[in-house]
Amino acid sequence: MTIRVLLADDQDIVRAGLTMILDAQPGIEVIGQAADGREAVRLARRLRPDVCLFDIRMPGVDGIEATRQLAGPDVEDPLAVVVITTFDLDEYVHGALKAGARGFLLKDAGPALLTQAIQAAAHGEALIAPSITARLLAAFAHTYAGSPPAQPIEPLTSREEEVLIPVAQGWTNSEIADDLHISISTVKTHLAGLMRKLNARNRVEIAMWAYETGRIKT
Repeated sequence: MTIRVLLADDQDIVRAGLTMILDAQPGIEVIGQAADGREAVRLARRLRPDVCLFDIRMPGVDGIEATRQLAGPDVEDPLAVVVITTFDLDEYVHGALKAGARGFLLKDAGPALLTQAIQAAAHGEALIAPSITARLLAAFAHTYAGSPPAQPIEPLTSREEEVLIPVAQGWTNSEIADDLHISISTVKTHLAGLMRKLNARNRVEIAMWAYETGRIKT
C-alpha cells in the first residue's frame, strides 16, 4: 500500500528536494505541498494523508502548532506527523513531541532515515533522529538523577525486558521482530504491556524509563 505524504516547508527548494527524494522511494507518494502551517492544516484535513512531514519554522502557523491542530491530545481523529528541521534545539523537540509528532528529524538526516521515519509513522510507530534521542534521554536521566525511578505496576516479563532495550535504542517494530525472531504483532503486544505496566503514553516514555532505571547507560 502506498504511503500518502503531505509536505509543508516555506522554502520552495526544500519542498522540491524532499518531494524528489520521497517520490523516488517505493511505496511513498507526495500528494500535496504547503508553504505554511495554515495551508498545511487545511490541506491535511481535506486530503487526509497517511503522514504529514512538517518543517518547524514556517510563517504564520508554525510546524508545532500545525502538528498540535492535527495530532494533539484533543484531536478526535489524529494524523501522523513527522517534524523535520535544520534547528537542533531541545525546545523544538519537546514542543513537537508534546504536540503529538510521531517523529523528529534534522534535514541532514539523509534519504534512508527520512524514509524510515515516514514508514514508521504510517505504521503507528515513532522515530526520532538517534543523536537527538540520545541527548534527550541523557538529559532526562540527568534531571532525575538521585530520585527513585517509578516502579512498574506489575513485574516485567523476560520478553518485555528483551523488547524494552531495542525500543530505548530507537528500533522499529520490524527491526525488533527480526532480531528476536518473533512476529510484529507479538512485538506490539509486548509494547502494549510495557506501556500499561510503566504508565507510559508512547515509546519515548518507555525509553526514558529504561535510561532512568539504568538499563541503558548514558
